[in-house]
Amino acid sequence: MAMRMLPAAIIVLALTTPAAGQTVFVSNEKDNSLSVIDAQTLKVTKTIKVGKRPRGITLNADGSLLYICASDDDTVQVMDTATGKILNNLPSGEDPEQFALHPDGSHLFIANEDSNVVTVVDVPARKVAYQIDVGVEPEGMAVSPDGTWAVNTSETTNMVHWIDTAKRVLVDNTLVDSRPRHAEFDKAGKKLWVSAEIGGTVSIIDTATHKVERTIQFNIKGIARDKIQPVGVKLSDDGRYAFVALGPANHVAVINAQTFEVEKYLLVGRRVWHLEFTPDQKRLFTSNGVSNDVSVIDIDTMTVIKSIPVGRYPWGIAIKG
Repeated sequence: MAMRMLPAAIIVLALTTPAAGQTVFVSNEKDNSLSVIDAQTLKVTKTIKVGKRPRGITLNADGSLLYICASDDDTVQVMDTATGKILNNLPSGEDPEQFALHPDGSHLFIANEDSNVVTVVDVPARKVAYQIDVGVEPEGMAVSPDGTWAVNTSETTNMVHWIDTAKRVLVDNTLVDSRPRHAEFDKAGKKLWVSAEIGGTVSIIDTATHKVERTIQFNIKGIARDKIQPVGVKLSDDGRYAFVALGPANHVAVINAQTFEVEKYLLVGRRVWHLEFTPDQKRLFTSNGVSNDVSVIDIDTMTVIKSIPVGRYPWGIAIKG
């Protein structure tokens, strides 16, 4: 019997639609809640009340737990992603904003904006392991893929601070442009990308030397330069692309991660903050803080395919496979 050929549009849709079961969590800073989105239907399925002023969120390795920076409660909440229940709270230091989990899940590195320290929490023991003094207004946090380095960005000192996780000490500082907001290691851990909100740039830093190797600038026709404020950064695992949220410019920059040239600007919602891939990296979700929605970018076509209303001031995004 002859096989019936499927229409090309159906084939393309099948190739670009995320696998069933992928769930998107979005922290709503002003609503003290999380919006939960089905990554396949692109619809909000539920809203979960959490602590005050949730900002940074991240998943553990198997996606069973979601860590939530409840900034105005001075705590990190631990949520069971299957039930949506808060299991316990972790000590966080004052005003936790962003954090990063060590690859082995043992320690959580938390930026404390008001007290100028990084608090490191022993996750299994649920207690503070140690604290590191850093620059003024610490914001971004990242841990290298091998767990050797934890880095913090300080918004007022304009530096990247390098913490040796084995020795538990700060060993070096790298000067970058004004108001660094986010840090992101590439998959190999050889390069660190750091956005500077007021400087309007992204710095590429060599992990071995802690030196800035290249600085990327942005130019969008019709948009004033002072409106182009880089914040969130995401790098594709295949090393092809870097995506940078440009804040009140309302665009995401698509950068060739090999040549460091900007290839495209994608119009998203207002005041785009952060970004996250689906696990298969077919789509990229952005949190748009002023328009109170999430934009969905299809990676194959490099187009924005959907806007999803969520709560007030969406900030962080985490996606479970």
